[in-house]
Amino acid sequence: MDSRVSARALTAALGGWRTREPAYEALADGIRLLCLDNRLAPRTALPAERELAAMLHLSRSTVAAAYRSLRDTGHIASLRGSGSVTLPLRRRDPGRVISGAGAIDLQQASPPAWPGLAGVMADVATSSAALVARSGYDVLGRPDLREAIAALYTRRGIPTTAAEILVTTGAQSAIHLLSAVLLGRGDRVLIETPTYPHAADALRRAGARLVGVPVTIDDGWDIERAEQALSRTLPVLAYLMPDFQNPTGGSMSADERAAIHRAAERAGTILVLDETTADLDIDRGPVAPGFAGGDPATVVRVGSLGKTVWGGLRVGWIRAEGDLVRRLVAARSSHDLGTPEFEQAVASRLLPRLDEIVAQRSHLLKAGRDSLISALGQRIPEWRVPRAQGGVSLWIELDAPLSAALVMDVRSRGVLLSAGPRFSVEGGHDRHLRLPFTSPSDDLERAVDLLAEAWARVRAGAPIASVDQLESVV
Repeated sequence: MDSRVSARALTAALGGWRTREPAYEALADGIRLLCLDNRLAPRTALPAERELAAMLHLSRSTVAAAYRSLRDTGHIASLRGSGSVTLPLRRRDPGRVISGAGAIDLQQASPPAWPGLAGVMADVATSSAALVARSGYDVLGRPDLREAIAALYTRRGIPTTAAEILVTTGAQSAIHLLSAVLLGRGDRVLIETPTYPHAADALRRAGARLVGVPVTIDDGWDIERAEQALSRTLPVLAYLMPDFQNPTGGSMSADERAAIHRAAERAGTILVLDETTADLDIDRGPVAPGFAGGDPATVVRVGSLGKTVWGGLRVGWIRAEGDLVRRLVAARSSHDLGTPEFEQAVASRLLPRLDEIVAQRSHLLKAGRDSLISALGQRIPEWRVPRAQGGVSLWIELDAPLSAALVMDVRSRGVLLSAGPRFSVEGGHDRHLRLPFTSPSDDLERAVDLLAEAWARVRAGAPIASVDQLESVV
């Protein structure tokens, strides 16, 4: 058994779980979704029935029935005297990616591979004799690749040398490495909410205490809240996505960038800027990257080719002051031994063509975004649908806080989504749903058809009293 979740923490994670009758099945579905989203890791001990019943104001028999339902579907196991623990997802569990049978996976918000990638890989393979003569991985990164990445930043108005670049195995690896090096257990980290959940997971794994700053479609970043949090909690680190934020698709204004930068400098907070979606512009237009000037050691930038080229090309990087790069290199061997040579060689061929690649991605993403917005307007007009200017997804506002129930319902019909609370730092967002527009238009339109049918069922099955209660606190 790896961990234990308290009744209080499980209640907070469940959010608005009571979305249908009977109550025990609604509770079981809520816990299933936490398992499917990996918010409850395998081998996590659940609270005792009596403890959870008291926290949720339910009878013990209702919680016992929910646990029994979870045992029947293989999501938990219970042993007399030892309690109940979550189990790893099975191969055919509906939480796994379903291949074939018309399934639509909208959990992964990544576009398909750039069409020219296969040809570049084939060209690199012709020089395989030279590649295999090398070690096969590189803890710092190939000099030519680091030079090319540094040149990208310099062209954006951020003068950079190769000594300030560390090549990583994707952006997620970069975030894990930065968390391990910069954070100690109990350190506070400022983070947007909603946010990219895997980044939040990495920060929590390093022992961080997350301090959420709201981001909304209408008002952008809550700068007053951010300034207060920075001055009062003095976080060691702040993790932000200034451009086409995941999941909202919003971008910081120049004033927002400047205000957060000033407040972070006063607090002595290191800004970690996730720029993995920064190139995915559809119709916003270029903006100054911001966060320039001041102490260069307090701004760290993370990038990758995962969103722009292909999620399977695991090449990312960290742009940081030279001393921090050296610290990261020294600590890296406990995480991984470097980025494979072949992937780096491919990335070196791709970077000179980045403008061409980005133009193709913009065209692809625009088609998906426009198809998705049109289909939602026709089939589910009661939802509030923003028009993201870039990025990979729409942050939909539902007309009732039933996101988790909708995700569970439509999942059984072959559409895989992540509910709004998955992107929350401190609970909530039951009224929101992230819908990526990276899939083909036909798939997106079919997914909306299934969502419309599912929404009618979920709305009709939700207890009126429960919905009214949820809406009163949203």
